[in-house]
Amino acid sequence: MARKPDTPLRRGWTTGACATAATKAALKVLWGEARPDKIRITLPKGERPEFEITHWDQGDGWIEAGVIKDAGDDPDITHGALIIARVAASVGGVQFRAGTGVGTVTMPGLPIPPGEPAINPVPRQMLSDVVAQLATRLGQQPDIEITISIPGGAAMARKTWNPRLGIKGGLSILGTTGIVRPFSCSSWIASIHRGIDVARADGATHVAGCTGSTSEKAVQTLYDLPDHAMLDMGDFAGGLLKYLARNPVERITIGGGIGKMTKLAQGARDLHSGRSQVDFVALADALDMPDLKSMNTALQAYETAGDFMVSWVAEHALENIRAMLPDDIKADTVVIDRQGKILARAGI
Repeated sequence: MARKPDTPLRRGWTTGACATAATKAALKVLWGEARPDKIRITLPKGERPEFEITHWDQGDGWIEAGVIKDAGDDPDITHGALIIARVAASVGGVQFRAGTGVGTVTMPGLPIPPGEPAINPVPRQMLSDVVAQLATRLGQQPDIEITISIPGGAAMARKTWNPRLGIKGGLSILGTTGIVRPFSCSSWIASIHRGIDVARADGATHVAGCTGSTSEKAVQTLYDLPDHAMLDMGDFAGGLLKYLARNPVERITIGGGIGKMTKLAQGARDLHSGRSQVDFVALADALDMPDLKSMNTALQAYETAGDFMVSWVAEHALENIRAMLPDDIKADTVVIDRQGKILARAGI
């Protein structure tokens, strides 16, 4: 049955959040507590969701727990997947392993180096925090090997960009906030329009659209902008700029990470990975750096080309933004790294 357009979309939980919940449950049992039916975790922004534990197994020196991922109303390929965490005593702190259905990084340019399981930095931190907290409470040493598995993950991964990015054997454990915000083009763009309407009604003269929470924080801090001036642009740069052209404010800042801003610099207006990709041949030609043709990600290209590339990205993204706006709207761009450090700006 089709959902009505005005029905609120239900949010869900990332694979990283599910893996953290499963790990916490398994650790409690490994360290002498009873098997919990449900487990509560703390997400990076303070939310405390509760997860049902649907899988248990154990063997010599290890305990396994699992959570079925609920992605809410997002058409996430991993919705309904079983996320399993196996914990066992180790040495030297927290060690991460890729189990069945979880990929291994094989190429540079990603936030995790080659040879490591494809468990992204924020989920790694969440998992490490759970180990440290429980170890302190239960009087244990925080030396644990964590193996994350997703049955059927290898088949699911073939429908993602993982093989092209050099992640072999399965899925990635992802998430920066722990929350999956439901993806609906029409509803998201409508929310962008409403954000512009609210900012204009409040008399805002400077608004900003950013590709994610890290760039949003960097740009908001840079310009000391109020919350209502921060537009939830996400991947929809074109949708934001088209509406802003018809409903102008004095100034717009567009901020984002190197990957999405490179796509914007190359003319993409929808920055979602499923609908636009960096053209590395064109990038190499534009920068007169042939080595970039063989790059795997924009981050890898930046690590090769350095500041020259990000300056080019900031300037050409600005050119494409200005082409969509009337001359009386001022525009500038901010390119950041994964930690929120500003790499380049244009239009200031």
